[in-house]
Amino acid sequence: MNNSLWNDFKLKFFKSGNPVFLYIGISILIFVGVSLASVIVFFAGYQGLVNNLIDNYLAFPSVPELWLSHFYTVLTYQFFHADFFHILFNMLWLYWMGQLLLDFVKPRQFHVLYIGGGILGAVFYALIFNIVPVFKTAENIPLIGASASVMAIFTALVTLVPDYSIRLVFIGEIKIKYLLLVYILLDLIGTMSPNVGGSLAHLGGVLFGFIYIKLLQNGTDLSTIFKKKPKLKVVRNENVKKQGSVVNQKEIDAILDKISKNGYDKLSKEEKETLFKASKN
Repeated sequence: MNNSLWNDFKLKFFKSGNPVFLYIGISILIFVGVSLASVIVFFAGYQGLVNNLIDNYLAFPSVPELWLSHFYTVLTYQFFHADFFHILFNMLWLYWMGQLLLDFVKPRQFHVLYIGGGILGAVFYALIFNIVPVFKTAENIPLIGASASVMAIFTALVTLVPDYSIRLVFIGEIKIKYLLLVYILLDLIGTMSPNVGGSLAHLGGVLFGFIYIKLLQNGTDLSTIFKKKPKLKVVRNENVKKQGSVVNQKEIDAILDKISKNGYDKLSKEEKETLFKASKN
């Protein structure tokens, strides 16, 4: 039964092809693993050991002296959470907003939004925290949580469909653009609270989500660097005959130039057929 439960979990979160479920699954596994490890070391008499290790080696540090040696933490911090309610609200919000966003973007673009939002969230936190005098401190205040990534997803959705409405308990129907404004206002106010790191990271995520979609709407897709290039085998011959058809090398070169500039998806059906025939010879 346990094996069946694990297989169902893997199928749902890691083999569905849905990036929302992927990030929720990773976060849940890490949270459960950390929680179980914390219980074990607690009974062994080392209370707080696991959390200290996370803060020192996996959370994003606020002090510049650690940025070079802990460069990897711009990624790792996104998948750890402080407590149950921290991960609960992040994953619920990711599920609701992420599923809506996938109606408008490709999974590849979703990945870049999520990871990029987390990275810019950490960078924004680091810069503001160390540049603005009121925040400067010699003490390291580590940053953990997926909030910046989730805010990037939410902001991307708002930028695409600002007038989309959702229904909230006790409030009723509200446009998501107003909801985002409330979140931004709360985060600005939150910069005066003990959770200043989280608030600054949220604002960095908001910035990334907005910039990414604006670039996308203007024809620049930052996710194309992760797009697989078509593997083509083209014989350089002036005239390649296959099944009675003739493929000219100049035509092939022109098509390949078009791919390098605009991508394979921009080819017409006839151009794709030409490449297919050429690759078979």
